[in-house]
Amino acid sequence: MSGDTCLGSALCPAAGHKPKAGGLKGGSLGNKYVRLNVGGSLYYTTVQVLTRHDTMLKAMFSGRMEVLTDKEGWILIDRCGKHFGTILNYLRDDTIALPKHRQEIKALMAEAKYYLIQGLVDMCQAALQDKKDLYEPVCSIPIITSPKEEERLIESSMKPVVKLLYNRSNNKYSYTSNSDDNLLKNIELFDKLSLRFNGRVLFIKDVIGDEICCWSFYGQGRKIAEVCCTSIVYATEKKQTKVEFPEARIYEETLNVLLYETPRVPDNSLLEATSRSRSQASHSEDDEGFELRERVRRIHVKRYSTYDDRQLGH
Repeated sequence: MSGDTCLGSALCPAAGHKPKAGGLKGGSLGNKYVRLNVGGSLYYTTVQVLTRHDTMLKAMFSGRMEVLTDKEGWILIDRCGKHFGTILNYLRDDTIALPKHRQEIKALMAEAKYYLIQGLVDMCQAALQDKKDLYEPVCSIPIITSPKEEERLIESSMKPVVKLLYNRSNNKYSYTSNSDDNLLKNIELFDKLSLRFNGRVLFIKDVIGDEICCWSFYGQGRKIAEVCCTSIVYATEKKQTKVEFPEARIYEETLNVLLYETPRVPDNSLLEATSRSRSQASHSEDDEGFELRERVRRIHVKRYSTYDDRQLGH
């Protein structure tokens, strides 16, 4: 007979039978089986198992506490019986196979805390921590909600920053036929880059800006380059907004921004290497600050053209 077999509700005490309190001397029972009714689930086990560890169960079954029994001799414990079999297995073997799901582990830990089984509580806590680490996201992408928040993020980041601004609704013209696909491609590329360079570059999203689709690249707190992916085209008798996907340029600027993957301290060699000419390194601080602002590479395809990308026959 299994020591933690649940016998089913058919063997539960009949309704109307009043439990009675009585003392239980562990020495008189020895290794004989005792019958437990834990929240309607019935278990057989021995006093030796119940008193192996210094727990509430030991206090109950060593004579230090009174226990309740019904007319048929079942000892009543007013707790959920779902995990009591696991509790008994731990008391027997000092180890168990924990449930797979976090909620089940939390429920078991609650029972272990009630019965004051500290070893099992520690096992559950360790398992929950492991599962938390297991499901930790690969990378977190902040979403900008205000210009001040964006400024604080970029200034406080010790890593280069790549920002994608996309706001499809910010448009007064209809979109060309390929614009939706290209906008999606830009978003997918952003996700791929954020996974590939996770830990080296801070990737952020902006959905409140004025542009429809625009990439910005920052190093050491200042903007290095910008790639705007929208343009206005003239279709037949109307204007349309076109979203482009300059994949090669975006890759290039992402790799360039890795040059600024250094601590934010004065780095004369880096400033000299990225200057337009070595002679400019001797300029005053004001001139140098102006020069840094001027070196932002802006690749804009936001222009007016007479291009119609509709297929023939439409």
